[in-house]
Amino acid sequence: MADQTAILQAYDHYVTELFASEDHVLESAREYSRREGLPEISVSASQGKLLHLLARMIDAKRILEIGTLGGYSTIWLARALPPDGKLITLEIDPHHADVARHNLERAHLLKTVEIKLGSALDSLHELHTRREPLFDLIFIDADKERYPQYLKEAMPLLRERGLVLADNTLPAAVLDPGAQHGAKQYNADVSARPDLTSILVPVVRSRGVDGLLISLKQRH
Repeated sequence: MADQTAILQAYDHYVTELFASEDHVLESAREYSRREGLPEISVSASQGKLLHLLARMIDAKRILEIGTLGGYSTIWLARALPPDGKLITLEIDPHHADVARHNLERAHLLKTVEIKLGSALDSLHELHTRREPLFDLIFIDADKERYPQYLKEAMPLLRERGLVLADNTLPAAVLDPGAQHGAKQYNADVSARPDLTSILVPVVRSRGVDGLLISLKQRH
């Protein structure tokens, strides 16, 4: 196991060094989040770069993020937006939101990013009520047990040909037929939707292999 971990760390370092090196702002965001006691569960630098690239590939102008944590992934995504772009990120923990606000201020992104504090489901309902313009990309990276609910509530907010991305979608539970897991149910729900074309991409991280489920919304 130790050898396998070392190999994964080496792969992650190789990819990051070539394609996803962090600048001072990203390094500082990760370090500040660590000092403030946030769990070290943010996306990796290579995952952040993948999110950034996907947003740019579809010319995203409006992004919805479900789960802010310290704002690390938020920075990667917001940097993909044009000057008039908008990112709304949903966070239930006040301390996490404060840390994210600090990191976003250092990144000069507070004019681009709106942090909505509260239950993600409540915030999604509010977005429906506000009749927000549709989003081009939705990124889900929050409590896994509610992933299926987030999908159901977020889909009407996504434009046709938009992307919905979900992190941590390759847990060990997918290999156990009897295991119950929110991400596992999310994968099953996505695969059954005729309005989504999807692929689950394994992602190498320093602490193991994870998954990013990428889905394109289409007519059905």
